[in-house]
Amino acid sequence: MKKCILASVALLGFITIGAQNVTLNVRLKPIQTLVVNNSQKIVNLDYVTKDDYANGVSSLNADHLTIFSTGGFQVKVKAANAALQNGGKNIQANTIQLKASAGTDAVNGAQYAQGTTLSANETTLVTSTAGGVNKKISIEYKGAGGNAYIDNYIAGQDPTVYTTELTYTIIAQ
Repeated sequence: MKKCILASVALLGFITIGAQNVTLNVRLKPIQTLVVNNSQKIVNLDYVTKDDYANGVSSLNADHLTIFSTGGFQVKVKAANAALQNGGKNIQANTIQLKASAGTDAVNGAQYAQGTTLSANETTLVTSTAGGVNKKISIEYKGAGGNAYIDNYIAGQDPTVYTTELTYTIIAQ
């Protein structure tokens, strides 16, 4: 009988009964992307008539930006320079306004800047506490009225073009 008990005890020593734990982590990294509509990479503000110079002109770019954001975000814009240059003449960037608005697939609860002046410093156009996938933002560009650019035409150029590059950025908030 002693041999059976010892054999039973010896077999039990090799069998481990118990539980093992595993830690599972869901790790979310922040992702923000911003894409400018390919067909709207060039925006022209054309002054053609007397009324254009007097009242200013605008260009509404529907669904101009598409964003993807994991959580809240801000969309900002800045001009490459404080002034748009052509030869010895310039147009101050702050004479151009940008107005952001909801696109066709809007971000729920986003706040859109109205009448933000263009600057060489970043300016916030859109703020949202919620994220979104492929959400659209429309941007309207408006050039100055009040004949502000009346002396900026340069003879022999048709048209006289003042240019700056705009940089849009998206950041987590």
